[in-house]
Amino acid sequence: MSEAADAGPDPRSRPRPQYGEYATPEEQRARIQEPAPWQVPPAAPVMTDAPAGSIPSAPVVAEKRHRPVDRIITFALLAYGLVNVITSIPAFLDYGTYAETMLGLMGVDAELSDPAAGRPWAVAAVLVLAIGWCLTAALSVWSMRRSRISWWIPLVGGIVFSLTAGLLMVAPLMNDPDVWQGLLDSTRL
Repeated sequence: MSEAADAGPDPRSRPRPQYGEYATPEEQRARIQEPAPWQVPPAAPVMTDAPAGSIPSAPVVAEKRHRPVDRIITFALLAYGLVNVITSIPAFLDYGTYAETMLGLMGVDAELSDPAAGRPWAVAAVLVLAIGWCLTAALSVWSMRRSRISWWIPLVGGIVFSLTAGLLMVAPLMNDPDVWQGLLDSTRL
């Protein structure tokens, strides 16, 4: 029990590794033929969550979902909105005729005291419709490129911008004293 016992176990008496526990990472990769982290291309596949309790043997690549029905509905709503914007421009810019039509639909026998005062409101309404359609189309395309459901964007955009333009077109009617008098007279009948 001299020096041999103090020096520790003899390296030759150590058991031979069975599963490569003493191998360097490079030697392990060479045996299992797996590329080193720096050898993996930068555009690595997107990993999805594995079900609880399972260990995936290979990475699962997430597929981009293509929703053809969503795209068709989205583009159809955008096309309908574009037709609506284009046909509304001439109707809005002829504010005198627009005011007569609106008053006739409401059953009010009155005329605007100054039809030219409605022109700036009509131009603002046209701009709201045109810019609103462009924003809606851009947001819809952005959403579709990210494979998200997008049909609701043109629907909500059409409602919001059409209501805003409608309020702008009605503002001159509600500020005209002759129209108010005609509204009061029509309710007394």
